[in-house]
Amino acid sequence: MNRSKLQRLRDKLLLQEDLNFLLTNRIPRTLATRAMGKLSKIENRAVAAALIWVWRLFTDLDLSEAKEKEFKSLHACFTRELREGARPIDVGAGLIVSPCDGILGQCGAIEDNRVFQAKGFPYTLSDLFGSEAAAAPFVNGCYVTLRLTSSMYHRFHAPTDGCIKNVTYISGDTWNVNPIALKRIERLFCRNERAAIHLQTSTGQPLALVAVAAVLVASIRLHFLDVLLHLRWKGPHFLPCDNHVSRGEELGWFEHGSTIILFAPSGFTLCNDLTVGSPLRMGQALLKTTLPSPEKQKRKEQTC
Repeated sequence: MNRSKLQRLRDKLLLQEDLNFLLTNRIPRTLATRAMGKLSKIENRAVAAALIWVWRLFTDLDLSEAKEKEFKSLHACFTRELREGARPIDVGAGLIVSPCDGILGQCGAIEDNRVFQAKGFPYTLSDLFGSEAAAAPFVNGCYVTLRLTSSMYHRFHAPTDGCIKNVTYISGDTWNVNPIALKRIERLFCRNERAAIHLQTSTGQPLALVAVAAVLVASIRLHFLDVLLHLRWKGPHFLPCDNHVSRGEELGWFEHGSTIILFAPSGFTLCNDLTVGSPLRMGQALLKTTLPSPEKQKRKEQTC
């Protein structure tokens, strides 16, 4: 069977929701995730090439933008860097840029303490963040869900200039986070392993990135913390830090594809040209402020 026939068979199987859900969720998820972690880190170029070939049968993997052209392991390919200039950063004033490549999922205004993972499937900020205090800055704010498929660039970056104040790590399950699972498993993001990264922008506003792991993905690497967050890690859940970052600066990576949810307080809205299902690239304008700039506010106050 040639490659194109295999890809057509793949697409046909993956479009069958019941089978997709069964194959990606009704398996020993934690065991499969740990096994994939070990397999992906075997450092042998022949093994890596064979695994990447199999991977390409099931995804539309494009390595043309990768900094390296050969990989010593499957893990190295998953967490690949991109060549210089592959992701231009939008430098527009008052913008929050996409922290990663992804597909735009549920987004919009936060209704008090409630957001949605899919139509009719709400969850609460306090459940996701682990406490009402951590969720409080984003009540009635806005949110954007970004889904990373397995073939995408897996590193994530700072959405704006600011300072990372703390990280809350919450261990959990490893459900798949694709649209099929999101329509079937209530509070899925709140069940899975995740790391909530809290930032303060250079203008003093709070932002949060919640990196949600998934099946085969349960490891999150953050450059500014000397620890790999994963299912077996039982360290402290609250990790204080004081790390200044610039817009577009790399923060870390997932081991495979997953989801990042960006939260902002009131005063931000989604950029006009974005719709659910749109593909996004890291550095692309994502949110814009609806508040006047400090300079405009100062001039307004002076004329009053």
